[in-house]
Amino acid sequence: MSHLSILPTVLRDADVLADTLSSLNLPWRRGGELVGFGGERQEVMLQLQLQDGQGLGWTRQSDGSLAVVGDLQRLSRNTALQRLLGRITRAYAARVALQDASLALPTASIELRV
Repeated sequence: MSHLSILPTVLRDADVLADTLSSLNLPWRRGGELVGFGGERQEVMLQLQLQDGQGLGWTRQSDGSLAVVGDLQRLSRNTALQRLLGRITRAYAARVALQDASLALPTASIELRV
């Protein structure tokens, strides 16, 4: 029996995550709930619908980080999902690094190409 799980991440900025999901052409939306086994519900800030119909979301933790929410037991067996989470995390990190560089070098021209 599987259920919705919350997995901490190092992601902190929901707007950067939303921009990242958009840049990867992923079908995301703000807010809502993920529904798990037996009607279990978890409110999320951002969510995306996976091709197999499962949902994946992010919720704000008390420390300010964003945690991944999903049926991690089922999702953990999905290597395509593992690669997708890696792509999202790398693209998010690149976007944050470029934002930081832009703040440190305000006259520089900085661009992110995915």
